[in-house]
Amino acid sequence: MKIALLGYGKMGKIIEKIAHDRKHEIVLKIDQDNLDELTIENLQQADVAIEFSTPATVLGNIESCFKAGVPIVVGTTGWHHEITQIKEQCEYHKSSFVYATNFSVGVNVFFHVNKILAKLMNNYPYYDVQVEEIHHTQKLDSPSGTAITIAEGIINNLDSKKEWKNVLISDDKPDDETVAGNELLIESLRIENVPGTHTVIYDSEIDTIEFKHTAHNRNGFALGAVLAAEWIKDKKGFYSVEDMFDFNN
Repeated sequence: MKIALLGYGKMGKIIEKIAHDRKHEIVLKIDQDNLDELTIENLQQADVAIEFSTPATVLGNIESCFKAGVPIVVGTTGWHHEITQIKEQCEYHKSSFVYATNFSVGVNVFFHVNKILAKLMNNYPYYDVQVEEIHHTQKLDSPSGTAITIAEGIINNLDSKKEWKNVLISDDKPDDETVAGNELLIESLRIENVPGTHTVIYDSEIDTIEFKHTAHNRNGFALGAVLAAEWIKDKKGFYSVEDMFDFNN
């Protein structure tokens, strides 16, 4: 495939290497220094675009791909409050779109098992549950998109939790916030050089159950994004990563 990279930071560079390893060609690389090259004509050189930019630029990049008729894979988070609008635009332009809070194969297995575990824990109401996520200090959003997906998987399957609440833990801010009984706490920590660690903790007076995914590097995220590009290339429509990782069949 010919791929356009929209966002050429750390993730973009890893995606580029993995794409080359899988015999694909990068025909366009866009970052903050060459935004003027993000044109319909340049985008149309590509078979598919992979978008890992920022919450401030992602919506414009998606719209540009829709207008160019180029399938797009979106891994940027922090924009999902606009998802209904994006779906409508995708349908209007008869475009191709797939998004995820995390494209990693391991994380998507984690998402699936998390839902099964949450449903099972309805039988044991004396356990309370929370989510903890740890990322590098350069991460712009809190909680992580992955943590939100984990939380939604719990809320949709565990009767005792109705909504999530995020607390960002930092050295200069005491952890004195409380959550209601029907709220699911997501604790966010920012630590240097941590690609991403997510833990679901079920705690009782008797014991603690921890379900954890630890990323050793960003390669899993990048490989998943390239796999998504290969998957969406000849499809039309609006998809989430759950359509790509169909664990129910």
